[in-house]
Amino acid sequence: MKKTFSRQSVLGAVLVPGALFAVAVPEIAYADTASVTVTTPGPTMGPATPFTGVSSHADCADGLVSGGGISQSTGDDRAGNGNHVMGIAPSADGVTEFTGSPGVVGTDATHWLAFGGSGSNSSLAFSTTPYAVCLHSNRIRHTQVVMNKAAGPSVGQTSKTVTATCPTGTLLIGGGARTTPASVGSLKPIAGFPTFDDAAHDFGQKAAADGETNPDSWTAVGGIGGGRDSGNTTYAYAICSRDDVNVNNMTTTVHFRELSGPDTAGTSQTATVGCADPAEERHNGRENNVLVSGGAAASGGNVTTNDFTKAGSGGTHLIGNYPSDSDGKPVGDGATTAENWTADIHVGGSPSPNTYSDVWALCLNLNHGQAMR
Repeated sequence: MKKTFSRQSVLGAVLVPGALFAVAVPEIAYADTASVTVTTPGPTMGPATPFTGVSSHADCADGLVSGGGISQSTGDDRAGNGNHVMGIAPSADGVTEFTGSPGVVGTDATHWLAFGGSGSNSSLAFSTTPYAVCLHSNRIRHTQVVMNKAAGPSVGQTSKTVTATCPTGTLLIGGGARTTPASVGSLKPIAGFPTFDDAAHDFGQKAAADGETNPDSWTAVGGIGGGRDSGNTTYAYAICSRDDVNVNNMTTTVHFRELSGPDTAGTSQTATVGCADPAEERHNGRENNVLVSGGAAASGGNVTTNDFTKAGSGGTHLIGNYPSDSDGKPVGDGATTAENWTADIHVGGSPSPNTYSDVWALCLNLNHGQAMR
């Protein structure tokens, strides 16, 4: 942990014959630093059969996972239906999921899991690509994962909202969403976003808005088309700084964008948002403006002013939720310049009226030149 001296000058006593002199020792200031590297192993093929799932993982050889993403492909058929996100989540080893009792379920996670699922349509061309956002910081050297879960959704054309909240005094730096089982083809997470455990945000039902700072929670929303229950469960994950990390002078800022659509069967749409211009942050006294994670939703709109509502069709789903360039293209393995986050929404086989594409970027700001203690 970083050592700091008091803002007041430290006085050293120097004994000289006949007198005691106080010598002022100047305080020492060190710059807080933070950067990220995105890692991805490339696509994992599948699922190739109906009502099944496939998992893949991206790993941080250096640093800690602050967030991560997923992108899916249906091959050359962009209008192909059936391939949907089944979840993204931190992992201790790149294989094991945190699915036990809610609460703090892990520390210092360095792996990211991505899950793809298929409905009644599948193809040998389907693939799932994971992205891990690896944080390097001289302040945030330890993290913890908080998980919450709830049964459902189980009734056709409904959704289930679950919120995981960081311990008091810690900093939210990312999150994930997951639904199980993959055998229920119309079950999938339709949203994952930063929020607050307070009345103004209906305790996670309402998402953090553009420009809000220091959200403390991550909400996951599971959605279902045709009603079927095989032990359906929705999981929310919050990645937080650990209790022993000094979060003074650290701020996270939410950037948010919402677009109308898509609503035509077999079509999709991307929405992209980025962290603010670094020059603006320097003007505000902050030198770092680092994309640490992001979120996405297929919604009924107005998610930052009203409680979350689902899109107009139960088949509307996420096929992408990942770090990107400003045009919405996923960044490559080893990228150190990711500044944007993209959500990719697909309608499925039925029209989806009153559908919106939502995307969030969570940006870390560190005040520089703080005295160390």
